[in-house]
Amino acid sequence: MYYIGVDIGSTCAKTTVTDADGKIYFQEVCPTGWSSVDTAENIRKQLADAGFDPKDNVVVATGYGRVAIPYSDKTVTEITCHCAGAVQLFGHQEMGVIDIGGQDTKIIEVEHGMVKNFIMNDKCSAGTGRFLEVMANTLSVTPDQLTVLAEGGSDTSISSLCTVFAESEVISLIGRGEKKENIAFAVVDSIVRKVASQASRMHLAGKPVCLTGGLCDSEYIRKALSNELKMDVETCPQARYAGSIGATVFARKLGAKKS
Repeated sequence: MYYIGVDIGSTCAKTTVTDADGKIYFQEVCPTGWSSVDTAENIRKQLADAGFDPKDNVVVATGYGRVAIPYSDKTVTEITCHCAGAVQLFGHQEMGVIDIGGQDTKIIEVEHGMVKNFIMNDKCSAGTGRFLEVMANTLSVTPDQLTVLAEGGSDTSISSLCTVFAESEVISLIGRGEKKENIAFAVVDSIVRKVASQASRMHLAGKPVCLTGGLCDSEYIRKALSNELKMDVETCPQARYAGSIGATVFARKLGAKKS
């Protein structure tokens, strides 16, 4: 028996498969695309081809598109799954979790290994992966290239927190001949300041803070967040799978109940 967590986010879908002890046997990330239903079916085929057919195992779904997964045995909210995944990844029972997703940013306060409180920025794309993607397109670079450029920039800022107006500011900076590195710096700085402002509304003082989500791969963003929050922000390569890893935690609990 295997335990499968499927996290269909607004931008990417993540899948994790573990055994009863939590050992990971399979992980995959793919674009969500326009249809969560189609994405769920593609994931089912991937799992079956890899020897983890959902019909023979326990599946828990989470994320924006969790209701579009017909073969899931249970659905769990992304806040709960990200908390469980972060606890498993980082080993802290008391901590703050910052998840920068494609369309929203979640700040989760964890106490005794469970969600105590959370804030979600889901009304505006400022401080999210989508904001970074829009600005990268404006600069004709990839999001990864933008964060690399940002490390070599300085002394430029974007005042607007609205993506549309911020894009206009970027276009104005390009028109004035501002260096691409400085504009990239301003974009990342805007994201970091927005996320730090949200985090300041939570009681995270004295607790470790961990970064999950698609931007966790950027060492520069981790450093910039650490500087802005005045504390060392932890992350790891698997942190982008925190939601699906957390879903496997609940799949194992569900499997134990069924047994």
